[in-house]
Amino acid sequence: MHEVNSEEFSRRHLYFQNSTERHAYLNSFSTAPQSAKYGTNQFSNLSQKEFRDLYLRTISDRAPVFSGPKTEQLPAKFDWRDKGVVAPVQNQQACGSCWAFSVVGAMQAVHTIGGSRLEQLSVQQVLDCSFQNEGCNGGSPLRALNWLKQTRVKLVPQLEYPYKAKTGICHFFSLSHGVVAVKNFSAHDFSGQEEAMMGQLVEHGPLTAVVDAVSWQDYLGGIIQHHCSSQWSNHAVLVVGYDTTGDIPYWIVQNSWGTTWGNEGYVYVKIGGDVCGIADNVAAVFL
Repeated sequence: MHEVNSEEFSRRHLYFQNSTERHAYLNSFSTAPQSAKYGTNQFSNLSQKEFRDLYLRTISDRAPVFSGPKTEQLPAKFDWRDKGVVAPVQNQQACGSCWAFSVVGAMQAVHTIGGSRLEQLSVQQVLDCSFQNEGCNGGSPLRALNWLKQTRVKLVPQLEYPYKAKTGICHFFSLSHGVVAVKNFSAHDFSGQEEAMMGQLVEHGPLTAVVDAVSWQDYLGGIIQHHCSSQWSNHAVLVVGYDTTGDIPYWIVQNSWGTTWGNEGYVYVKIGGDVCGIADNVAAVFL
């Protein structure tokens, strides 16, 4: 029996050992029952650099500081999933396309809130056609929204233009074809005013956010409260709700790494203190 490429094997084994040391360190902060737990998952055999290069490819464009009015009388708990407007968790696979997933996720939800039936729209169309971005090599939700707003491109259903996890050639459709186009969007920095961000979520629908997801490589579930700085925002997600009724208030965030990751594909991030940079770069979509 010949050995499986032993050099590759020992390298993976080392990454795996490194990850268990990292998990012990990350878990040492988590004392409360709802705290985030870290451990072995589908990314444990990647080095931190490989994980970053493959999955954390979002470009964070600066957003202006939010200065609008506060929403009065917000519910203590709000989740757009309860309203049946959030599509199931997707899996971007080994393609840095999270920026496209977050934008399409927001568009699908807002379209459904407007009275249409929930339909999955084509992420691949945004990936292939949003020329200011770099497909699987990364992009920015704000650039994608800008492109959608300027061109008035209508997204087609996912079934017509399925996801391939690699950048392809842009398919053009006639203007009458397609489901929905972006009229406008707002992008703000809500750091220090996450309550205002809660208001935006309730008023406008799920929000795209760009976060620092370095520690998410090891995340298993629970509420992230520590060691998730926003020094380097690198991953785009969809904020679909919040819950302030328990000991630790938290955002409910849909990720695009499949349902085996985190809380069935979701991550909970503590509200207040801009944990993971969750409030730095947040966009609402208007259709």
